[in-house]
Amino acid sequence: MSDLHALYQEMILDHSKHPHNLRPMADATSTAQGYNRLCGDKVTLFLKLQDGRIADVSFQGSGCAISTASASILTETLKGKTPAEAGAIFEKFHDMVTGKGHPGGAQDLGKLAVFSGVSEFPVRVKCATLAWHTLRSALAGSHQPVSTE
Repeated sequence: MSDLHALYQEMILDHSKHPHNLRPMADATSTAQGYNRLCGDKVTLFLKLQDGRIADVSFQGSGCAISTASASILTETLKGKTPAEAGAIFEKFHDMVTGKGHPGGAQDLGKLAVFSGVSEFPVRVKCATLAWHTLRSALAGSHQPVSTE
């Protein structure tokens, strides 16, 4: 199990140092901003919906390794998904990082399973979920900044 834990840490660090889809999006159909007042993490999520699917998603911001890696993997995971599919993934992810998920449920989440250990550190849950809460706001078309306190 320690090998798996080391692999998960390595993937989080890699996505933190080399985040995917870290860029503004000029043709976004929706954007939302999120802020974690506890640690200062900030994220702006850019979303392009086309034909009922997430055609593109990117982000900008600054934050800890977990926050940045979560936003990076979010962008990879959600391209091509419908808003309903994105919502279902959010729920499973949130259950996993808060320790409410069923055993083995992390395997259904692909790369997002790297965050399964976050549930052991409740203060880090907000870091892992900031981009996801911001995504929900972008999908809802809300222009109110998301704050995870």
